This record gives sequence, structure tokens and C-alpha cells, in this order.
Amino acid sequence: MSKVKFEELLDAGVHFGHLKRKWNPAMAPYIFMERNGIHIFDLHKTSAKIDEAAKALKQIAKSGRKILFVATKKQAKEIIADNIGGVKMPYVVERWPGGMLTNFPTIRKAVKKMSLIDKLMVDSSWKSLSKRERLQITRQRAKLEKTLGSIQDLTRLPAAMFVVDVMKEQIAVKEAIRLNIPIFGMVDTNSDPSNIDFVIPANDDATKSIELIVKEMAKAIEEGIMERKAEQKNDAETKEKKVVKPESKEQPRRRRARKDAPKVEAAPEKVEKAEEKTETKAEEKK
Repeated sequence: MSKVKFEELLDAGVHFGHLKRKWNPAMAPYIFMERNGIHIFDLHKTSAKIDEAAKALKQIAKSGRKILFVATKKQAKEIIADNIGGVKMPYVVERWPGGMLTNFPTIRKAVKKMSLIDKLMVDSSWKSLSKRERLQITRQRAKLEKTLGSIQDLTRLPAAMFVVDVMKEQIAVKEAIRLNIPIFGMVDTNSDPSNIDFVIPANDDATKSIELIVKEMAKAIEEGIMERKAEQKNDAETKEKKVVKPESKEQPRRRRARKDAPKVEAAPEKVEKAEEKTETKAEEKK
């Protein structure tokens, strides 16, 4: 994972903050200077924070969990849809539906309704409906697709949330705080960074600035997903390999003499010798 270059941040206009009169004093540690009444970010700190956020997102993606991206401002909509949609992460670029996180089961019901409508449209009973009914259902489907289509794969609460402009997305931030969901955010000089877990001090209004940072996050997530796939593949291969056991040399088993087995008669020579011995012993005793 390559670190963002200082020149790239400068060219993208990441260093430009808001007017001095609009600033939030809590952002003072990230401000380098003031020029023409505008605050300028310390890009060395911004670069370090981007790197820190990217590493954290990579680990979340590697664990197989989802990260929800929120950006409803015009400059960020298309950027989020293109980059985050590419790594198959959920995102919200239209109006934030109130209670999306705090009332998640209701949102899931609405998402399931979309799949039910899709099944109905394919079914033979669809043609039997009147033109007006079909039009109403189609419009309802389009409305749900617009607001919830990008979170269709979000079957459980996200492991983290990335926000572009934390001031504009206050409702989303409050819901995440309430549910203890870690927040990654692009924070401008007019915003409060106290509730953000991973602060990225940057210009959240310029298209180039948003694009540069979002692309870095998308790259980190993609790397995490690729590493997860590689690990799963290695695990599958090791399971398939059978452990070859060395062949054990079987020793010949000794037969136990059975009680009912027939007695083997002694050879005649041995019998004669035994008789001689008994005779000699008897003579000695006399």
C-alpha cells in the first residue's frame, strides 16, 4: 500500500480549509497557517492520517466485514458510486434514510421488498395485473432502488462508516456513535472532530480532494479483500492435501495354544531317553 505523495495532495487542493471566521477551534492541531483569511491544513499530518485510516480499513476488509460510505453532497456522489461500488462495499449517496442504522430491521424489510418485486416481475402472474398496478409497482421499485439499491448486500450492521463532510452527515454520525460503530471522516476546518475515530483533515468540498482520498480508501479495501481471498485459497489447498501415513510393519502374531487343541506326540527317540533317565534315578535311590 503506497503512501500518498505530498505533491498529489497539493495538486488536489486538499490543503484548503474554510474561512477563518467559520473555523472550529477543535481543528487547530491540524491547521498549518492562515492565508488571505483562509485556513491551510498541515499536509504532513493529513498524509499520516490518510495512511492510518487506509490501514485500518484494509484490516476491516480483510476480516470480511462491510464498511458503509456516506456522501450525499453533489461533488462526492459519482466518485463514491464509481470507486466504492467497484470494491462491492455499501454506500449512501442519496438522502440519508433516518434510522437506517438504529432501526436497521425496518430497512432490511424494505430491501427484501425489492427482491419480492423482482420475483413478481419475472412471474407469470405479472401479466395478469392491470397496467395501472404494474406502473405503481414499477415506480415503487425505482424509488427503493434509488435510496436502498446500494445497500442491498448489507445484511447486518456495518463494521465501520466512512463519511465525506461530517458536518453535513450529522444524522448518520449520531446513529453510528449511538451504536458504537467506528467513524472514518473527511473533516474540514468548520467541523468538530471530537466524535470521529479516524480524522482525515482535508478539504471536503473540492472534487479532486474527495476523489484522491476516496480512491486511496478503495485501494486499501481492495488489497484487504485480495489478501483474504489468498488466505482462503491457501486454507482450502491445505485441507485438500491428504496426510500420507507411513506403512507400519506388521509383526507376525504369536498363536496362543488352545486348551482343546490336540497334543502332539513326542518322537520315539525322545521317549526312549526319558525312560532311561527314570530307570537310572530309580537305581540310585536303591
